[in-house]
Amino acid sequence: MAAGCCGVKKQKLSSSPPSGSAGPGGGGGSHCGGAAAAAGGGGGGEPGSLPPPGSARLNGLGGLAGGAAGCALAPPLPPSCGGGPGGLSSPAAAALLSSPGAGPGGCRKMVVSAEMCCFCFDVLYCHLYGYQPPRSPRFTNDPYPLFVTWKIGRDKRLRGCIGTFSAMNLHSGLREYTLTSALKDSRFPPMTRDELPRLFCSVSLLTNFEDVCDYMDWEVGVHGIRIEFINEKGSKRTATYLPEVAKEQGWDHIQTIDSLLRKGGYKAPITNDFRKTIKLTRYRSEKMTMSYTEYLAHRQHHHFQNGIGHPLPPYNHYS
Repeated sequence: MAAGCCGVKKQKLSSSPPSGSAGPGGGGGSHCGGAAAAAGGGGGGEPGSLPPPGSARLNGLGGLAGGAAGCALAPPLPPSCGGGPGGLSSPAAAALLSSPGAGPGGCRKMVVSAEMCCFCFDVLYCHLYGYQPPRSPRFTNDPYPLFVTWKIGRDKRLRGCIGTFSAMNLHSGLREYTLTSALKDSRFPPMTRDELPRLFCSVSLLTNFEDVCDYMDWEVGVHGIRIEFINEKGSKRTATYLPEVAKEQGWDHIQTIDSLLRKGGYKAPITNDFRKTIKLTRYRSEKMTMSYTEYLAHRQHHHFQNGIGHPLPPYNHYS
């Protein structure tokens, strides 16, 4: 199932709901920073982002059934592992260790790669220009929960972010959520050709799911969180933020939880007793980000690697 992602709305976090803080009633979802509701959550985007063009399309996070069995959080990255590959988010550097196939010192090779971002750009470019979709890429096709995030401009404003907590084979999953996040995020109008040169694409592969008993039992900047709660109407709702959201927004644990509740459509006053009723799952992610300029440079060297038979766009085409 799909789950909205990015688009953190700057909102006043308090025990009473701010005016208009929740999304359109009963609709929408929203990390890379966003939330989603099991029945459709609250909407909203970053300051300066475009308003949603219509009713919400995002649906629940039912793909995560109580967390992945046997997934325990990895220990801190040993010194011998060093940092992650360039472009990876800081939580990704310590995402997965001590698993089958791990290298010396318990290091595990990162799964996410720049080629995944290139593939997402390939898919979007072919769609916008009416070319045949690219053939299946050469990177692994193992199944992972995943999110595709688009940001735009020098200030990297959110432009779309949707993903799934159900493990999907990467080839089909990235192909699907590239277009879903670019064209069907209900908070934004569909992406256009003119926006391509200013885009940034991020691929996040979610790992190390673990249910916790205490809603405070997670680390800002390290864990993503997915909450499940019962709203004031008695309906089950869910919402999620990827690992980087809280840190980027400068939020502490309580502010993050309260923001997720509002994103998920909870409109009643938020009390500490209510926070204790939340079911929380924490997770980590591997993340890679690439700009359109980097994509063009990469494709000039590997033009036909993914079966792209069309010419790469000239820079002056968008001037």
